[in-house]
Amino acid sequence: MHNVARFFETMQNSRVAFIGTGVTNGDIIRLFRKKGIDVTLLDRKNPEQLGKVYTEFESLGVKFCLGDSYLDSLTDYDVVFRSPGMYYHNEKLQEARKKGVVITSEMEVFFSLCPCKIYAVTGSDGKTTTTTLISEFLSHAGFRVHKGGNIGRALLPIIEEIREDDVAVVELSSFQLLSMRQSPDVAVITNIAPNHLDVHGTMEEYIYAKTNLIAHQDAFSRTILNLDNEPTMHLASMVRGTLTTFSRRTKPEFGTYLREDGMLCFTKDGKDTPVVHMNDIRIPGMHNVENYLAAINAVWGTVSVEDIQYVAKNFGGVEHRIEYVNTINGVRFYNDSKATNTHAACAALSAFDKNVILLCGGKDKHISFDDLKQYDHKIKHCFSFGQTKDHFKSIFTNKTSCQTMKDALDHAIEIMEEGDVILLSPACSSFDQFKNYEIRGEIFKDLVEEIAKRG
Repeated sequence: MHNVARFFETMQNSRVAFIGTGVTNGDIIRLFRKKGIDVTLLDRKNPEQLGKVYTEFESLGVKFCLGDSYLDSLTDYDVVFRSPGMYYHNEKLQEARKKGVVITSEMEVFFSLCPCKIYAVTGSDGKTTTTTLISEFLSHAGFRVHKGGNIGRALLPIIEEIREDDVAVVELSSFQLLSMRQSPDVAVITNIAPNHLDVHGTMEEYIYAKTNLIAHQDAFSRTILNLDNEPTMHLASMVRGTLTTFSRRTKPEFGTYLREDGMLCFTKDGKDTPVVHMNDIRIPGMHNVENYLAAINAVWGTVSVEDIQYVAKNFGGVEHRIEYVNTINGVRFYNDSKATNTHAACAALSAFDKNVILLCGGKDKHISFDDLKQYDHKIKHCFSFGQTKDHFKSIFTNKTSCQTMKDALDHAIEIMEEGDVILLSPACSSFDQFKNYEIRGEIFKDLVEEIAKRG
């Protein structure tokens, strides 16, 4: 904990700024002010738009630089924390960095200070469920687990509470990884598919960001890669420590796989250890079998088979990821708002057999929707909304464009029949009409509950 004390001492002698008022930065700002650290909030919003946040932070003694020119004075500060949503290669951030300003983030600082073992997960899809499964396995095995990163709470504000014998389990997005210069003890890459190209610009930069998860590991670290995903396996040559793989199609030399009889197994030196049958996994879909294979691989040798089996039979899934909402007049409603790209929406559609009324659309991330065509036979009707509402005309046979998600749901209700599934799986980000995918999912669930009350 000596490093932690030294860090806060350094910050007390520094001019510190935070870009944005998200959950992560908000918690750190509160902590820093308790420590007596000079803090300035940089945000495009004005005081009225910030509302209660402005009032609270003003009372804490936080300084402000607000409005359209909020990034113009970065050189006035010694250390600047960017939010995950602030692109690392932003021109003004890079100009400030070249002039000696430290540009960092919550996760970068947490990795440098964390005293305990870190498990970290990234990937285009499945990372939230895989991260959560790893956390559940370790918790059931008796470990004190701190879950954070791209999910859960900010971990830097609790750094003084974390013990050496604890474990940290974090989900990391490409935006967080882009500037990372430290890697975890155990790294999992679930898969790599086109995503966030509206920000990264090229697939090359997107993949480069993902590689930072493993680029700085040492010989005592572990890396888990998806044997079925070619872009992921291209990273195998970078691995410096122990490499294990997972597959639902092929038996690896070392790692986890789905046996022909449906048993998830760990294999090493030609010896299989049966772990859990796919039919005992409570959450549906073959993509979740893959998530289990990845998570089991990550904790192998640390938790027991019994711990894994218990979680498989009791874990009900992650909110906003093929989340069961309700059944109304024989129609099942599912919230898959976290499916913010084509690959994730495909995973959701693969979990259902037929009669799917699909609600999709949102902000354009400049990725193709063509892979969705293979599920056209399952789609009773597609109601698309938002910025990309007209992008699905060539994808599905039965398709209607709508303005909003509510409009799409209203149309779906009009045609639904017993046995149908109404699935919100946008295949797009939420930022055209919603603050984030969580709010989009919550609004969808609220709308469904209103429908249920009407009968």
